[in-house]
Amino acid sequence: MTTAPAPSFAHIAAMTDERGSFEHADHTDARPEHGYCTVDMARLLVVATREPVPDAVVRSLTRTAFRFLSDAQGVDGKVRNRMTERRRWHGRRGVEDCWGRSLWAFGTASARSNADWLRQSALTMFDHGTEQRSPWPRSMAFAALGAAEVLTVAPSHRRALDLLGDAATVIGRASGDDDWPWPEARLSYANAVLPDAMLAIGVALRRDDLVDEGLQLLDWLIVRQTNAGHFSLVPAGGANGDDIAPRFDQQPIEAAALADACVRAAKITGAALWLEYVQRAIDWFLGDNDSASLMLDERTGGGYDGLGPEGPNLNEGCESTLALISTLQHARRLAAS
Repeated sequence: MTTAPAPSFAHIAAMTDERGSFEHADHTDARPEHGYCTVDMARLLVVATREPVPDAVVRSLTRTAFRFLSDAQGVDGKVRNRMTERRRWHGRRGVEDCWGRSLWAFGTASARSNADWLRQSALTMFDHGTEQRSPWPRSMAFAALGAAEVLTVAPSHRRALDLLGDAATVIGRASGDDDWPWPEARLSYANAVLPDAMLAIGVALRRDDLVDEGLQLLDWLIVRQTNAGHFSLVPAGGANGDDIAPRFDQQPIEAAALADACVRAAKITGAALWLEYVQRAIDWFLGDNDSASLMLDERTGGGYDGLGPEGPNLNEGCESTLALISTLQHARRLAAS
């Protein structure tokens, strides 16, 4: 186990102007021509409002992310995902991942922000977004995480409770196949969000069956993504039952999602094993991975975009940097405990 650095917002701040964070980077330099992405701004609001003592940089990023997400949401509660370099939205509003992650972000901000105005405004935006539902399991899973956050400060919040009930149906259940219990035919991205949401829903709705199933699926996912004692993550192209580790290119978002889910499992069960898995996710960034490569730029605080057989993709994009920050926030908590 290597000592983890503190999470740094320096690189994400350098990637951000007054409108939002640019999605892509060429090494350390932002690529404005690729524009902005609502999904990334939702991730930013989540990690920024998780900071226990936000400094001026984090507070500024929080305001930028909230403004962007508020603008992305339409009068019907649907959400647009992409904005051009010229700050023009393109594409229709919908209920894909950008909707689910926006609700996760608004719910997190309403529960965790240190600013009264943001807590109140974020709850209003969360409520507005719950007028919609998505047919996509991951989108509903992210939305469920936001609803669970709301319930930590407002346990009888009806819109949040109703959303969790609907999310449980859309996410689905384990297949019943011991070799492939996963509720989907193939692993894709941010996979641990499904058992994470099951756990959150199970606790909030007092559904012990969902808690048990979420723990079982998370354990299976961890075994599935472990090679020689370290995480060997699902690659960008996904994975099925016939794939053999190691697989590339591995994505930082997978480690971050696993860390989040294992933190929740540890809180629910009190079992130290789940915190060991959180440490495994941290260590993946610190070089305990299939290529024995550091997955962060210690100079900038940025995260590398993917792990290949020869080492990292050295571009420091928004998603990978926010995945790194999220995971290092857990490292800080582990170090303090």
